Amino acid sequence: MLIAQPALFDYTFNRTVVLLVDHNEAGSIGFILNKPTNQELNSYVSELESDFPVYEGGPVNTDNLYYVHKRPDLISESEHISGNLYWSGNYDDIRQSINRGLIGHDEIRFYLGYSGWGENQLQTEVDDNAWIIVNEKVDVFGEWRNNLWKQQMRKLGGEHLIWLNTPADPNMN
Repeated sequence: MLIAQPALFDYTFNRTVVLLVDHNEAGSIGFILNKPTNQELNSYVSELESDFPVYEGGPVNTDNLYYVHKRPDLISESEHISGNLYWSGNYDDIRQSINRGLIGHDEIRFYLGYSGWGENQLQTEVDDNAWIIVNEKVDVFGEWRNNLWKQQMRKLGGEHLIWLNTPADPNMN
């Protein structure tokens, strides 16, 4: 996971937690975990009979939906992330499984767009102190919504605790 440093004032990534789903020498792909769109899945894809929430995944390809799930048994062609966490997979499998009620809210999450970094770009941003890398597992399907970043700052402790009660824009303090 990537936790945005408090000084990262970029609108898209301010106070975000990003789940990296792929990281290699060509680049990195991830999804912002804590930015709900307040829209449901069926408002984007009418053939899906679902009230699943949709999250902002990042600034890349925002006209596409992506998904992270833990049901490779129902969704073929899934890409393994770690543990029982997967991303992508066969869309027809998802459509059928959702419309049949086989996948619950605690088993899949949808993202509009994704967060992407080119070759060495993410490492440069980490070196520039824009991100904190954390190997701790987080319940991707949890109901923490917008407070995940604060929870992570609290866990980091020390100098990060000052940011818990600071507004997103410190100039508004």
